[in-house]
Amino acid sequence: MAETMEQSKPSTLEMERSSGGAKFKMPVDSDHKATEFWLFSFAKPHMRAFHLSWFSFFCCFVSSFAAPPLLPVIRDNLSLTATDIGNAGIASVSGAVFARLAMGTACDLVGPRLASATLILITTPAVYCSAIINSATGFLLVRFFTGFSLASFVSTQFWMSSMFSPPKVGRANGFAGGWGNLGGGATQLIMPLVYELIKKIGSTHFIAWRIAFFIPGVMQTGSAIALLLFGQDMPDGNYKQLHKSGNKHKDDFASVFKHAVSNYRGWITALTYGYCFGVELTIDNIIAQYFYDRFSVNISKAGTIAASFGLANIISRPGGGFLSDYLSQKFGMRGRLWGLWVVQTLGGVFCLTLGRTNSLGASIVVLLLFSFFCQAACGLTFGVVPFISRRSLGLISGMTGGGGNVGAVLTQLIFFHNSKYSTEDGIFYMGIMIIACTLPVTLIHFPQWGGILRGPISGRTAENYYQSEWSHHEQQKGYDTASIRFAENSVREGGPRATGSSHSKHTVPVDTSPANV
Repeated sequence: MAETMEQSKPSTLEMERSSGGAKFKMPVDSDHKATEFWLFSFAKPHMRAFHLSWFSFFCCFVSSFAAPPLLPVIRDNLSLTATDIGNAGIASVSGAVFARLAMGTACDLVGPRLASATLILITTPAVYCSAIINSATGFLLVRFFTGFSLASFVSTQFWMSSMFSPPKVGRANGFAGGWGNLGGGATQLIMPLVYELIKKIGSTHFIAWRIAFFIPGVMQTGSAIALLLFGQDMPDGNYKQLHKSGNKHKDDFASVFKHAVSNYRGWITALTYGYCFGVELTIDNIIAQYFYDRFSVNISKAGTIAASFGLANIISRPGGGFLSDYLSQKFGMRGRLWGLWVVQTLGGVFCLTLGRTNSLGASIVVLLLFSFFCQAACGLTFGVVPFISRRSLGLISGMTGGGGNVGAVLTQLIFFHNSKYSTEDGIFYMGIMIIACTLPVTLIHFPQWGGILRGPISGRTAENYYQSEWSHHEQQKGYDTASIRFAENSVREGGPRATGSSHSKHTVPVDTSPANV
């Protein structure tokens, strides 16, 4: 059996697990989370959820950053000042701060599928309205409301953490987030190309940019419909069905909120994420105009250079997820934390180097290096986040994701608003901020697994850690069952010694095929 499976390709492998009539084509653990990650498979429900989540987030990114690559045209048409452009850039990421917190809570309570689709549909009209604005105020408002859609990132990470087992969650989150973030690079290519095409058809340049906004609007609408038609919240079904059948405890907001805000680890990841993903959002807003103004390249070339930063997500953020899982396999949770600190700090070094690089060619090279480490740090962050809390996973994800937007807002307010700093000086000081705000990662400590500065506390277990989120009464009712299963399947986070001395009694080895899990 094992030899046959090793010789089969993942795309054709037919391994079924059943429990209560549910069947899966992928090998799963006791929580029915996939123990493999088949990138080019559409196996239901695990890989289908993956592809739906990253593509919907991709479309939201395209919409939210459709304006920056066309700014040289838009600013002339609407007579925008540097202050107007700066305010709109801040508005594009500020609304999502609260939207991400709300999205995290919604995921905990109603599930990622419905939460994400609803948000995307609500924000879509703002994308279409971009075509009819005629003032700086209108420009600010459409960027503000379109930016709310970036909260779909939270549902993406929550969904992957619900579908994939602890040893694979880093790469699943990395690919979903990274491929979604590709939208920030793709839009730098898509919008100028669509704009030029519309101009060639016969439109004036002040009309062409308006028509171009219908492309991201249609993409965003289609992705939301696909989520509703083909998505599934959990391996065993949607939240509504699971609540009705009694297979999932319907939690209350107060408990979810309490266990999220009282866990200091979530606040630290919110801070550090502000200076990896927050920096990425900032760069998406400023980099095309930076190359256009500083090196006097044309709008298409500036867009292509800017696109290279976002398009690096195809390998950089997934690479961070893979690195997190690899370091976990070798060193446990402490390896994940060390990796995050080192990679994000190096991202800060390349950022400040970019601000002091004066030639076009060298700036492009440094930009690519900076993009890889900055985006890989995002993947490494969400290799840690799923382990912070199980009961409040959505809200912790929302806090961390919202921290990314807070970082973007603060960075743009401090360094790229008005004319206090030149753009190159702003980039330099942003690099220093990255290095400084990454230091708190060293303070994260899991009592059962340890942290960067010290090891685990003797006698503490993952079961103790996750059960502490449930009262004795709730434990007696079995509400903590899923948390216990997650703890048992997270044995590798204790490092090689823990892995060698214990094995989850619930985990289904990949090379076996029992009839029932």
